[in-house]
Amino acid sequence: MKANRIIRILLLVAAVCSAEGVLSQDKQNMFNPVNTAATFMSIAPDARGGGMGDMGVATEADINSQYWNPAKYPFNVARAGVSISYTPWLRKLVNDINLANLTGFYRIGDYSAVHASLRYFSLGEVFIADMEDMTIKPYEMSIDAGYSRMLSQTLSMAVNLRFILSDIKYDYTAESSAAKAFAADIALYRLGYFMAGNRECSFGWGFNISNIGSKLSYGGSDQSEFIPTNLRLGFNLTIPFNEYNKFSFGVDLNKLLVPTPPMRKYDPDNPDWASTDGLEPLEDFEARVNDEGYYGISSIAGIFKSFGDAPGGFKEELEEIQWSIGAEYTYNDRFMLRAGYHHEAENKGNRKYFTVGAGFHMSVFTVDASYVFSTAQTNPLDQTMRFSLGFDLDGMRDLFGKMRRRR
Repeated sequence: MKANRIIRILLLVAAVCSAEGVLSQDKQNMFNPVNTAATFMSIAPDARGGGMGDMGVATEADINSQYWNPAKYPFNVARAGVSISYTPWLRKLVNDINLANLTGFYRIGDYSAVHASLRYFSLGEVFIADMEDMTIKPYEMSIDAGYSRMLSQTLSMAVNLRFILSDIKYDYTAESSAAKAFAADIALYRLGYFMAGNRECSFGWGFNISNIGSKLSYGGSDQSEFIPTNLRLGFNLTIPFNEYNKFSFGVDLNKLLVPTPPMRKYDPDNPDWASTDGLEPLEDFEARVNDEGYYGISSIAGIFKSFGDAPGGFKEELEEIQWSIGAEYTYNDRFMLRAGYHHEAENKGNRKYFTVGAGFHMSVFTVDASYVFSTAQTNPLDQTMRFSLGFDLDGMRDLFGKMRRRR
Protein backbone atom coordinates (compact mmCIF):
# COMPACT_ATOMS: atom_id res chain seq x y z
CA MET A 1 0.00 0.00 0.00
CA LYS A 2 1.45 3.35 -1.05
CA ALA A 3 1.20 6.28 1.35
CA ASN A 4 3.23 9.19 2.60
CA ARG A 5 5.50 7.96 5.40
CA ILE A 6 4.93 10.69 7.98
CA ILE A 7 1.19 11.05 7.48
CA ARG A 8 0.58 7.31 7.48
CA ILE A 9 2.52 6.41 10.62
CA LEU A 10 1.27 9.36 12.67
CA LEU A 11 -2.31 8.70 11.58
CA LEU A 12 -2.25 5.04 12.51
CA VAL A 13 -0.72 5.58 15.92
CA ALA A 14 -2.83 8.58 16.91
CA ALA A 15 -6.15 7.41 15.52
CA VAL A 16 -6.32 4.27 17.62
CA CYS A 17 -7.26 6.06 20.82
CA SER A 18 -7.94 9.63 19.59
CA ALA A 19 -10.51 9.06 16.93
CA GLU A 20 -11.19 12.62 15.87
CA GLY A 21 -10.43 16.21 16.81
CA VAL A 22 -13.02 18.80 17.67
CA LEU A 23 -12.13 21.46 15.17
CA SER A 24 -15.02 23.76 16.01
CA GLN A 25 -13.80 24.53 19.55
CA ASP A 26 -12.18 27.86 20.30
CA LYS A 27 -8.58 28.27 21.39
CA GLN A 28 -9.49 28.23 25.08
CA ASN A 29 -11.13 24.80 24.79
CA MET A 30 -8.94 23.02 22.27
CA PHE A 31 -8.70 19.32 21.49
CA ASN A 32 -6.23 18.06 24.10
CA PRO A 33 -6.19 14.25 24.51
CA VAL A 34 -3.76 12.49 26.81
CA ASN A 35 -0.98 11.16 24.57
CA THR A 36 0.80 7.83 24.96
CA ALA A 37 2.97 5.52 22.91
CA ALA A 38 2.06 1.84 22.43
CA THR A 39 -1.60 2.77 22.13
CA PHE A 40 -2.40 -0.78 21.05
CA MET A 41 -2.27 -1.65 24.77
CA SER A 42 -5.50 0.32 25.22
CA ILE A 43 -7.47 -1.63 22.62
CA ALA A 44 -9.91 -4.16 24.08
CA PRO A 45 -8.77 -7.44 22.51
CA ASP A 46 -11.72 -9.79 23.10
CA ALA A 47 -15.26 -9.84 21.73
CA ARG A 48 -17.02 -10.35 25.06
CA GLY A 49 -15.76 -7.12 26.65
CA GLY A 50 -15.97 -5.42 23.25
CA GLY A 51 -19.66 -6.30 23.01
CA MET A 52 -20.41 -4.57 26.32
CA GLY A 53 -19.01 -1.13 25.53
CA ASP A 54 -15.39 -2.11 26.28
CA MET A 55 -16.18 -3.15 29.83
CA GLY A 56 -15.01 -6.10 31.90
CA VAL A 57 -13.05 -5.31 35.07
CA ALA A 58 -15.81 -6.73 37.34
CA THR A 59 -17.77 -9.09 35.08
CA GLU A 60 -17.79 -12.83 35.71
CA ALA A 61 -14.42 -14.48 35.16
CA ASP A 62 -13.58 -15.87 31.74
CA ILE A 63 -10.49 -16.83 29.72
CA ASN A 64 -9.81 -13.23 28.63
CA SER A 65 -9.67 -11.77 32.15
CA GLN A 66 -5.94 -11.13 31.65
CA TYR A 67 -6.65 -7.79 29.94
CA TRP A 68 -9.53 -6.58 32.10
CA ASN A 69 -8.69 -7.89 35.56
CA PRO A 70 -6.39 -10.91 36.08
CA ALA A 71 -7.50 -11.18 39.71
CA LYS A 72 -10.71 -12.82 38.42
CA TYR A 73 -8.96 -16.03 37.34
CA PRO A 74 -9.22 -17.91 40.69
CA PHE A 75 -13.02 -17.53 40.41
CA ASN A 76 -13.10 -19.19 36.99
CA VAL A 77 -15.19 -22.37 36.88
CA ALA A 78 -12.90 -24.00 34.32
CA ARG A 79 -9.55 -25.38 35.42
CA ALA A 80 -7.66 -24.13 32.34
CA GLY A 81 -8.36 -22.41 29.05
CA VAL A 82 -6.91 -20.77 25.96
CA SER A 83 -8.44 -17.99 23.84
CA ILE A 84 -7.56 -16.51 20.46
CA SER A 85 -8.97 -13.09 19.50
CA TYR A 86 -8.74 -11.15 16.26
CA THR A 87 -9.72 -7.57 15.44
CA PRO A 88 -9.48 -6.03 11.94
CA TRP A 89 -8.79 -2.48 13.15
CA LEU A 90 -9.58 0.97 11.70
CA ARG A 91 -11.24 -0.43 8.59
CA LYS A 92 -12.66 3.01 7.69
CA LEU A 93 -9.10 4.31 7.25
CA VAL A 94 -7.03 1.41 5.95
CA ASN A 95 -7.47 -2.28 5.25
CA ASP A 96 -4.30 -3.86 6.58
CA ILE A 97 -4.21 -3.11 10.32
CA ASN A 98 -5.15 -5.85 12.75
CA LEU A 99 -4.77 -6.88 16.37
CA ALA A 100 -4.27 -10.51 17.38
CA ASN A 101 -4.32 -11.71 20.98
CA LEU A 102 -3.55 -15.10 22.55
CA THR A 103 -4.46 -15.64 26.21
CA GLY A 104 -4.31 -18.64 28.50
CA PHE A 105 -4.62 -19.54 32.18
CA TYR A 106 -4.28 -22.50 34.54
CA ARG A 107 -5.75 -22.71 38.03
CA ILE A 108 -3.45 -24.16 40.68
CA GLY A 109 -5.59 -25.92 43.25
CA ASP A 110 -8.68 -24.02 44.36
CA TYR A 111 -7.17 -20.68 45.33
CA SER A 112 -4.64 -19.49 42.77
CA ALA A 113 -3.89 -19.34 39.05
CA VAL A 114 -1.15 -18.51 36.56
CA HIS A 115 -1.94 -16.72 33.32
CA ALA A 116 -0.23 -15.20 30.30
CA SER A 117 -0.99 -13.45 27.01
CA LEU A 118 0.69 -12.46 23.76
CA ARG A 119 -0.56 -9.44 21.80
CA TYR A 120 0.52 -8.52 18.28
CA PHE A 121 -0.55 -5.30 16.54
CA SER A 122 0.30 -5.10 12.84
CA LEU A 123 0.24 -1.68 11.19
CA GLY A 124 0.34 -3.15 7.69
CA GLU A 125 2.71 -2.14 4.91
CA VAL A 126 4.01 1.41 4.58
CA PHE A 127 5.63 2.53 1.32
CA ILE A 128 8.39 5.14 1.76
CA ALA A 129 8.99 6.87 -1.55
CA ASP A 130 11.98 8.97 -0.42
CA MET A 131 14.01 5.93 0.68
CA GLU A 132 14.55 4.12 -2.62
CA ASP A 133 10.93 2.95 -2.67
CA MET A 134 11.33 0.93 0.52
CA THR A 135 8.37 -0.87 2.05
CA ILE A 136 8.34 -1.35 5.81
CA LYS A 137 6.03 -3.32 8.09
CA PRO A 138 5.86 -1.57 11.48
CA TYR A 139 4.37 -3.53 14.36
CA GLU A 140 3.96 -3.53 18.12
CA MET A 141 3.70 -6.45 20.50
CA SER A 142 3.62 -7.36 24.17
CA ILE A 143 4.02 -10.52 26.18
CA ASP A 144 3.00 -10.85 29.82
CA ALA A 145 2.58 -13.40 32.57
CA GLY A 146 1.10 -13.20 36.02
CA TYR A 147 -0.06 -14.87 39.19
CA SER A 148 -3.37 -14.45 41.03
CA ARG A 149 -4.53 -15.76 44.40
CA MET A 150 -7.65 -15.68 46.52
CA LEU A 151 -7.14 -13.82 49.79
CA SER A 152 -10.50 -15.02 51.10
CA GLN A 153 -13.61 -16.72 49.76
CA THR A 154 -14.71 -13.45 48.14
CA LEU A 155 -11.51 -11.50 47.50
CA SER A 156 -8.55 -12.06 45.18
CA MET A 157 -5.48 -10.20 43.98
CA ALA A 158 -3.17 -10.49 40.96
CA VAL A 159 0.15 -9.24 39.62
CA ASN A 160 1.27 -9.25 35.97
CA LEU A 161 4.70 -8.56 34.47
CA ARG A 162 4.91 -7.34 30.86
CA PHE A 163 7.44 -6.72 28.11
CA ILE A 164 6.46 -4.23 25.37
CA LEU A 165 8.14 -3.90 21.98
CA SER A 166 7.24 -1.07 19.58
CA ASP A 167 8.87 -1.25 16.15
CA ILE A 168 7.79 2.24 15.05
CA LYS A 169 10.76 4.47 14.29
CA TYR A 170 11.00 8.18 13.60
CA ASP A 171 14.02 7.80 11.34
CA TYR A 172 14.29 4.75 9.09
CA THR A 173 17.42 6.13 7.41
CA ALA A 174 19.47 5.64 10.58
CA GLU A 175 20.31 2.41 12.27
CA SER A 176 18.05 2.27 15.29
CA SER A 177 16.38 -0.43 17.30
CA ALA A 178 12.76 -0.82 18.26
CA ALA A 179 11.57 0.82 21.47
CA LYS A 180 11.28 -1.46 24.52
CA ALA A 181 9.62 -1.11 27.90
CA PHE A 182 8.83 -3.21 30.98
CA ALA A 183 5.63 -2.83 32.96
CA ALA A 184 3.50 -4.41 35.68
CA ASP A 185 -0.20 -4.67 36.59
CA ILE A 186 -1.79 -4.75 40.03
CA ALA A 187 -5.40 -5.92 40.25
CA LEU A 188 -8.03 -6.64 42.89
CA TYR A 189 -11.41 -8.37 42.58
CA ARG A 190 -14.23 -9.07 45.01
CA LEU A 191 -17.26 -11.24 44.28
CA GLY A 192 -20.05 -11.59 46.83
CA TYR A 193 -23.50 -13.17 46.86
CA PHE A 194 -26.78 -12.02 48.38
CA MET A 195 -30.41 -13.07 48.32
CA ALA A 196 -33.04 -10.96 46.54
CA GLY A 197 -36.29 -12.75 47.28
CA ASN A 198 -35.65 -16.36 46.28
CA ARG A 199 -32.88 -15.41 43.84
CA GLU A 200 -29.19 -15.72 44.69
CA CYS A 201 -27.63 -12.65 43.04
CA SER A 202 -23.98 -11.72 42.81
CA PHE A 203 -22.25 -8.37 42.97
CA GLY A 204 -18.65 -7.88 41.95
CA TRP A 205 -16.29 -4.96 41.96
CA GLY A 206 -12.65 -4.62 41.05
CA PHE A 207 -9.86 -2.42 39.84
CA ASN A 208 -6.81 -2.89 37.66
CA ILE A 209 -3.83 -0.53 37.52
CA SER A 210 -2.06 -1.65 34.37
CA ASN A 211 1.18 -0.81 32.56
CA ILE A 212 3.08 0.67 35.49
CA GLY A 213 6.55 0.83 34.04
CA SER A 214 9.27 2.47 32.02
CA LYS A 215 8.89 4.89 29.11
CA LEU A 216 9.53 4.10 25.45
CA SER A 217 12.49 5.67 23.66
CA TYR A 218 12.21 5.49 19.89
CA GLY A 219 15.24 5.48 17.62
CA GLY A 220 15.81 8.87 16.04
CA SER A 221 14.08 10.76 18.86
CA ASP A 222 15.72 12.39 21.88
CA GLN A 223 12.54 12.22 23.94
CA SER A 224 10.94 9.22 25.66
CA GLU A 225 7.20 8.58 25.47
CA PHE A 226 4.77 7.48 28.18
CA ILE A 227 3.17 4.06 27.89
CA PRO A 228 -0.60 3.86 28.61
CA THR A 229 -0.51 3.42 32.39
CA ASN A 230 -4.17 3.02 33.21
CA LEU A 231 -6.60 2.82 36.13
CA ARG A 232 -9.79 0.85 35.54
CA LEU A 233 -12.52 0.59 38.19
CA GLY A 234 -15.72 -1.39 37.68
CA PHE A 235 -18.90 -2.83 39.21
CA ASN A 236 -21.13 -5.66 38.01
CA LEU A 237 -24.49 -7.05 39.18
CA THR A 238 -25.81 -10.46 38.08
CA ILE A 239 -29.45 -11.45 38.62
CA PRO A 240 -30.73 -14.97 37.78
CA PHE A 241 -34.41 -14.97 36.78
CA ASN A 242 -34.76 -18.75 36.89
CA GLU A 243 -32.74 -21.89 36.22
CA TYR A 244 -32.09 -20.97 32.60
CA ASN A 245 -32.03 -17.18 32.37
CA LYS A 246 -29.81 -14.58 33.99
CA PHE A 247 -28.97 -10.96 33.36
CA SER A 248 -25.91 -8.89 34.33
CA PHE A 249 -25.29 -5.15 34.20
CA GLY A 250 -22.01 -3.34 34.80
CA VAL A 251 -20.17 -0.04 34.76
CA ASP A 252 -16.48 0.65 34.14
CA LEU A 253 -14.61 3.90 34.80
CA ASN A 254 -11.28 4.36 33.07
CA LYS A 255 -8.51 6.95 33.43
CA LEU A 256 -5.05 7.14 31.90
CA LEU A 257 -2.44 7.76 34.59
CA VAL A 258 -0.34 9.86 32.24
CA PRO A 259 0.32 13.62 32.44
CA THR A 260 -1.82 15.86 30.26
CA PRO A 261 0.30 17.51 27.54
CA PRO A 262 0.78 21.25 28.14
CA MET A 263 -1.12 23.56 25.83
CA ARG A 264 0.16 26.74 24.29
CA LYS A 265 -1.23 29.58 26.41
CA TYR A 266 -3.75 31.93 24.84
CA ASP A 267 -4.35 35.54 25.95
CA PRO A 268 -5.73 37.99 23.36
CA ASP A 269 -5.19 40.92 25.77
CA ASN A 270 -1.46 40.29 26.19
CA PRO A 271 0.36 42.87 24.00
CA ASP A 272 3.56 40.82 24.05
CA TRP A 273 1.73 37.99 22.29
CA ALA A 274 -0.02 40.13 19.68
CA SER A 275 2.32 39.03 16.91
CA THR A 276 1.35 35.41 17.52
CA ASP A 277 -2.41 35.98 17.52
CA GLY A 278 -2.74 35.76 21.31
CA LEU A 279 -0.52 32.69 21.68
CA GLU A 280 2.55 32.61 23.90
CA PRO A 281 5.88 32.71 22.03
CA LEU A 282 6.73 29.35 20.55
CA GLU A 283 10.10 29.18 22.31
CA ASP A 284 8.40 29.61 25.71
CA PHE A 285 5.94 26.84 24.94
CA GLU A 286 8.67 24.48 23.77
CA ALA A 287 10.58 25.11 26.99
CA ARG A 288 7.59 23.78 28.94
CA VAL A 289 7.51 20.65 26.80
CA ASN A 290 11.17 19.65 26.46
CA ASP A 291 13.27 17.50 28.80
CA GLU A 292 12.96 20.06 31.59
CA GLY A 293 9.17 20.02 31.33
CA TYR A 294 6.66 17.47 30.08
CA TYR A 295 9.16 15.00 28.61
CA GLY A 296 11.31 15.20 31.72
CA ILE A 297 8.62 13.73 33.96
CA SER A 298 9.30 10.15 35.04
CA SER A 299 6.64 7.50 34.56
CA ILE A 300 6.03 7.10 38.30
CA ALA A 301 5.86 10.85 38.92
CA GLY A 302 3.51 11.07 35.94
CA ILE A 303 1.01 8.76 37.67
CA PHE A 304 0.57 11.19 40.58
CA LYS A 305 0.78 14.26 38.37
CA SER A 306 -2.02 12.94 36.13
CA PHE A 307 -4.63 13.61 38.82
CA GLY A 308 -4.16 17.38 38.89
CA ASP A 309 -2.37 18.74 35.84
CA ALA A 310 -5.14 19.32 33.29
CA PRO A 311 -4.95 22.90 31.89
CA GLY A 312 -8.70 23.29 32.35
CA GLY A 313 -8.61 22.43 36.05
CA PHE A 314 -10.95 20.02 37.83
CA LYS A 315 -13.51 20.12 35.05
CA GLU A 316 -10.97 18.85 32.52
CA GLU A 317 -9.72 16.22 34.98
CA LEU A 318 -13.26 14.80 35.08
CA GLU A 319 -13.38 14.85 31.28
CA GLU A 320 -10.34 12.57 31.23
CA ILE A 321 -12.41 9.79 32.82
CA GLN A 322 -13.94 7.50 30.21
CA TRP A 323 -16.94 5.41 31.19
CA SER A 324 -18.62 2.32 29.80
CA ILE A 325 -21.90 0.61 30.59
CA GLY A 326 -22.75 -2.88 29.43
CA ALA A 327 -25.25 -5.68 29.82
CA GLU A 328 -25.24 -9.41 29.13
CA TYR A 329 -28.16 -11.84 28.89
CA THR A 330 -27.35 -15.54 29.26
CA TYR A 331 -29.62 -18.46 28.42
CA ASN A 332 -28.83 -21.85 29.93
CA ASP A 333 -25.12 -20.91 30.16
CA ARG A 334 -24.98 -21.58 26.41
CA PHE A 335 -26.16 -18.53 24.50
CA MET A 336 -25.29 -14.89 25.29
CA LEU A 337 -26.50 -11.54 23.97
CA ARG A 338 -24.62 -8.34 24.84
CA ALA A 339 -24.88 -4.58 24.42
CA GLY A 340 -23.06 -1.53 25.72
CA TYR A 341 -22.02 2.07 25.33
CA HIS A 342 -18.63 3.79 25.65
CA HIS A 343 -18.19 7.52 26.26
CA GLU A 344 -15.16 9.80 26.00
CA ALA A 345 -15.22 13.61 26.21
CA GLU A 346 -15.02 15.47 22.90
CA ASN A 347 -11.77 17.28 23.65
CA LYS A 348 -10.16 14.07 24.96
CA GLY A 349 -10.70 11.85 21.92
CA ASN A 350 -14.46 11.85 21.26
CA ARG A 351 -14.81 8.07 21.16
CA LYS A 352 -18.55 7.58 21.61
CA TYR A 353 -20.08 4.38 20.39
CA PHE A 354 -22.64 1.65 20.99
CA THR A 355 -21.66 -2.00 20.84
CA VAL A 356 -23.55 -5.25 20.39
CA GLY A 357 -22.35 -8.81 20.64
CA ALA A 358 -23.27 -12.45 20.94
CA GLY A 359 -21.65 -15.63 22.17
CA PHE A 360 -22.18 -19.36 22.04
CA HIS A 361 -20.71 -21.74 24.62
CA MET A 362 -20.25 -25.50 24.37
CA SER A 363 -18.48 -27.85 26.75
CA VAL A 364 -15.28 -27.57 24.70
CA PHE A 365 -15.24 -24.12 23.10
CA THR A 366 -16.80 -20.65 23.15
CA VAL A 367 -17.33 -18.37 20.15
CA ASP A 368 -17.87 -14.61 20.62
CA ALA A 369 -18.34 -11.72 18.21
CA SER A 370 -19.01 -8.00 18.67
CA TYR A 371 -19.70 -4.94 16.53
CA VAL A 372 -19.26 -1.17 17.06
CA PHE A 373 -21.75 1.54 16.02
CA SER A 374 -20.14 4.96 16.35
CA THR A 375 -22.23 7.96 17.39
CA ALA A 376 -19.47 10.48 16.54
CA GLN A 377 -19.23 11.52 12.91
CA THR A 378 -16.22 10.31 10.89
CA ASN A 379 -15.11 8.16 13.80
CA PRO A 380 -12.68 5.50 12.49
CA LEU A 381 -13.85 3.10 15.21
CA ASP A 382 -17.19 2.79 13.42
CA GLN A 383 -18.06 -0.66 12.06
CA THR A 384 -15.26 -2.40 13.95
CA MET A 385 -15.72 -6.12 14.60
CA ARG A 386 -13.99 -8.41 17.08
CA PHE A 387 -13.87 -12.20 17.12
CA SER A 388 -12.83 -14.55 19.94
CA LEU A 389 -12.54 -18.30 20.11
CA GLY A 390 -11.99 -19.89 23.50
CA PHE A 391 -11.15 -23.48 24.43
CA ASP A 392 -11.90 -25.14 27.76
CA LEU A 393 -8.94 -27.48 28.21
CA ASP A 394 -10.79 -29.56 30.82
CA GLY A 395 -13.63 -30.05 28.37
CA MET A 396 -11.24 -31.03 25.61
CA ARG A 397 -9.53 -33.55 27.90
CA ASP A 398 -12.88 -35.09 28.85
CA LEU A 399 -13.94 -35.21 25.20
CA PHE A 400 -10.76 -36.97 24.10
CA GLY A 401 -11.07 -39.36 27.05
CA LYS A 402 -14.57 -40.37 25.96
CA MET A 403 -13.36 -40.89 22.40
CA ARG A 404 -10.59 -43.18 23.60
CA ARG A 405 -12.96 -45.22 25.77
CA ARG A 406 -15.34 -45.71 22.86
CA ARG A 407 -12.52 -47.21 20.85
